[in-house]
Amino acid sequence: MSFIEHFKKLDWDNIKLSIYSKTAEDVERALGKNKLDLEDFKALISPAAESYIEQMAQQSYALTRQRFGHTMGFYIPLYLSNLCANSCSYCGFSMDNRIKRKTLNLSEISSEIRAIKAMKFDSVLLVTGEHETKVGMKYFRQTLPLIKQSFNYLAMEVQPLEQHQYAELKTLGLDAVMVYQETYHPSTYAQHHLRGNKQDFYYRLDTPDRLAKAGIDKIGIGALIGLEEWRTDCFFTATHLQYLEKQYWQSRYSISFPRLRPCEGGVQPKSVMTDKQLVQLICAYRLFNPQVELSLSTRESPQFRDNVLALGVTSISAASKTQPGGYANADVELEQFAISDERSAQQVEAAVKSRGFEAVWTDWHSAYSG
Repeated sequence: MSFIEHFKKLDWDNIKLSIYSKTAEDVERALGKNKLDLEDFKALISPAAESYIEQMAQQSYALTRQRFGHTMGFYIPLYLSNLCANSCSYCGFSMDNRIKRKTLNLSEISSEIRAIKAMKFDSVLLVTGEHETKVGMKYFRQTLPLIKQSFNYLAMEVQPLEQHQYAELKTLGLDAVMVYQETYHPSTYAQHHLRGNKQDFYYRLDTPDRLAKAGIDKIGIGALIGLEEWRTDCFFTATHLQYLEKQYWQSRYSISFPRLRPCEGGVQPKSVMTDKQLVQLICAYRLFNPQVELSLSTRESPQFRDNVLALGVTSISAASKTQPGGYANADVELEQFAISDERSAQQVEAAVKSRGFEAVWTDWHSAYSG
């Protein structure tokens, strides 16, 4: 059995109605429990919970400090290629966009590594467009060993692969994979994925199962907030997380909550999430699952990131460039999306320290596993 079988038993419209039907009493009941279930999570992401955000934030802060202490993990994305064989309405790398395409060679990757290491990072997220022939396993076999020499923790956000391919990449130094469903609503998914292998909704949905079976240490999931009604999409993310933790307890899990950002040829959000609602969501995830890692990217503004990081977030990116070659050469073209927090890594570190947190540049699991 995989998550697909479980997913097909769920009804989007009924779940959405259930979330919007939650009352203040449901929220208070959830806030009074030590172990929450999915019905409690519905209550905490419902409109009824918006007047309880302060109480949610206090409980979320306490749970996060109890589990993760006063530490904040730092990572940086390293964009290897903007080649893509998919047509996706919301992404600057979409094959339909007439942009200059670039795939880094080993020499260029080495230059990027030197620039990133000068900023102290020891945890890197490798990102590519989805192009299996030119940026596939052959390319990964060449590049991962080189990159792993310089970084303790290596994560990837690339096209979905087969289980045996993930197992092979693990032998080359891969520690984590982020694979976001974008939206858990099949028909909306089809509207935004017009050409390419990414059209296969269920193959993508099955990817975390393949990752866990391949023994990958950490698996990141999430929805692109704005493609569909955000509360329902995020409930499906929570359901997916609960399934994965029960089926594959050996792996760790992380959740990201990216809001749609401007990009070349991008679409407008169908569902707009306010800053207050994002705080609500972060706290709801933390109260639902005290051990899951929550990551906040430079898509969000400096002020928002500084103010919310204590409430449940465990890792943040900093000094991000979302185009291949962007660290060694500031003049390269096209970003995948526009970032909001443009501070240097040292400026973000200073902001984190000013709020009483220790910046951790190496993934904590590897640091303690010896």
